Amino acid sequence: MKSIYVFVGLCVGLAFPAWLAGQTAESGRYVLNHAEIGAYGDYFRFAPSGSKSTNFVGAGGRASFNVNPNVGIEAEMSYDFARNFSTPVTNGGSTTFVTSSVRPLTGLFGPRFQFGTSGPFRVFATGKVGFVDFSVNNSGTVSGSTFTGAVSGVGNPGTHFALYPGGGIEGFIGPVGIRADGGDEIYLNNGTHNNLRVAVGPTIRF
Repeated sequence: MKSIYVFVGLCVGLAFPAWLAGQTAESGRYVLNHAEIGAYGDYFRFAPSGSKSTNFVGAGGRASFNVNPNVGIEAEMSYDFARNFSTPVTNGGSTTFVTSSVRPLTGLFGPRFQFGTSGPFRVFATGKVGFVDFSVNNSGTVSGSTFTGAVSGVGNPGTHFALYPGGGIEGFIGPVGIRADGGDEIYLNNGTHNNLRVAVGPTIRF
């Protein structure tokens, strides 16, 4: 066990000077440009074919890691709050309406191409792939169980492959900033369905 500690200490000791030299030699393009985390509120305009569009709002989080100053790899997930839909049910000649709550859960992953590097403003374009899952229940309240139920339901018939081409802008004061982006959240379900998605929220870079 002691030899393991000695080995780990030796590796750290040898790596530290190289890391320190790299930080010292770092140009302005790399300052505050290694990674980014953030939260956001999102607007999702759900427009299924042949049906009236529905506006969802929700919240999400994202994290990205830069492979160089202009290219990052980003992952995000958002959870939109329920909207109620009434479905007619006919039984014995009489029709009643059953109300169900639909909640979209979206997970996306892909590259981000950014311009402006470590300056106070930068614009970016992105192309991500992932899923959108539509969970349904009769509870009108948001709770931990409704969220975990949506997560555990990913992969069931309500889950669809999604694509997200988009872009946006972010502004910073030091490491703290605000980001706005928008694009077309496309999902596949017996055809292609296009849906507007906009997200705005705080972000931190380091």
